[in-house]
Amino acid sequence: MEIAIIAHDGKKADMVQFLNKNKTILLHENIKLIATGTTGSKAENAGFKVKKLLSGPQGGDAQIAGRVAEGKTKMVLFFKDPLSSHPHEPDVNMLIRICDVHNIPLATNEATAQLLLNGLLVD
Repeated sequence: MEIAIIAHDGKKADMVQFLNKNKTILLHENIKLIATGTTGSKAENAGFKVKKLLSGPQGGDAQIAGRVAEGKTKMVLFFKDPLSSHPHEPDVNMLIRICDVHNIPLATNEATAQLLLNGLLVD
């Protein structure tokens, strides 16, 4: 199962902490992580194997949306920073829309992301 991880700059540390907290689930042989560039680098530094795409502002969000549309990415964990403005907000909205169109689970905060990962344990 391919899971995309994305985090705005103000949430990257939270994403790494979340990944470490859920290491047992995420290091399972059936889980493949993909990420936007900088988030992927942070995850790699924490010991995770990640396929890195472009950074969000350079098109990484769009690349992940494309993988969702192709049926490759089955879950998106996107830690958004609601207290900051983001110049590539249209890309973020497009990714959210594509997840909705293709019925792909999307978490935009840690609480929802934890529920999604816990759901993998049940399955």
